[in-house]
Amino acid sequence: MGVWQLLAVGTVILLGLGGVLVPGVPGQAIVWAAVAWWALDDATGLAWTVLACATGVLLLNQALRPFLPPRRFKAAGVSRRSVLVAGAACVAGFFVLPVVGGIAGFLGGLYGAERVRLGSRGDGWASARTILRAGGYSVMAELYACLLVVGAWLGAVVRG
Repeated sequence: MGVWQLLAVGTVILLGLGGVLVPGVPGQAIVWAAVAWWALDDATGLAWTVLACATGVLLLNQALRPFLPPRRFKAAGVSRRSVLVAGAACVAGFFVLPVVGGIAGFLGGLYGAERVRLGSRGDGWASARTILRAGGYSVMAELYACLLVVGAWLGAVVRG
């Protein structure tokens, strides 16, 4: 696969990661489709292994979805900006502190955004907990699953 095609696949993956944060956009499906595009074009054992693992991780996340709270951000009065900041911090945290940094980044970004918005530590924590109960856990789980897939894809691209 050429450099331009890899950049196109990476762009589609980034759009999928953003789609996880936007209601109604199938972010997981977009990420999976980009990895499938890469695997079908690359057609090596490593590419097929990454695609199989990506399929497994994303299907496991879908199976766990009924056990997580549904996304009801509007009903809870959640600021869209806070969720976007938390998502960006999750992505950054995942690559700064591999694997575990995604969760810490999401929680830290969410708290930081709420603290800045509300102005006090106590109100920031209370609002962050409310957002997590209103669907933040499901967003974090879906974004984390997609980030695991992206990490495996990047590792395979760098190795290949």
